[in-house]
Amino acid sequence: MNEVPQVAVSDLPTDPAPGARGGIVLLDVREDDEWQAGHAPGAVHVPLSQIPARLDELPEGGEVHVICRTGGRSQQAATWLSRNGYDAANVAGGMKAWAAEGRPMVADGDAEPFVR
Repeated sequence: MNEVPQVAVSDLPTDPAPGARGGIVLLDVREDDEWQAGHAPGAVHVPLSQIPARLDELPEGGEVHVICRTGGRSQQAATWLSRNGYDAANVAGGMKAWAAEGRPMVADGDAEPFVR
């Protein structure tokens, strides 16, 4: 198995924006209900099972930091992306670590964001 780098939440910008920060993208691979409950502002949402079909939504040539709830699905996605030519890293601890550090989150609608 390819080893992909791990990146700590504390090493990420608090306001990720697609394609910003030298081409770094925060890719959230959780399911729709998890995303809707709460996610990092500016993250790109592509559920794990849809990544192969939606690669065109990822910028070419930049770094992709992959996040999920705790790090398992994002590790799978980062490994797959790495094997397919992307500069990918897994976000250790996932959105649970993001929320624990008090990082900004948004939710769909008017709900208070939380990690589902």
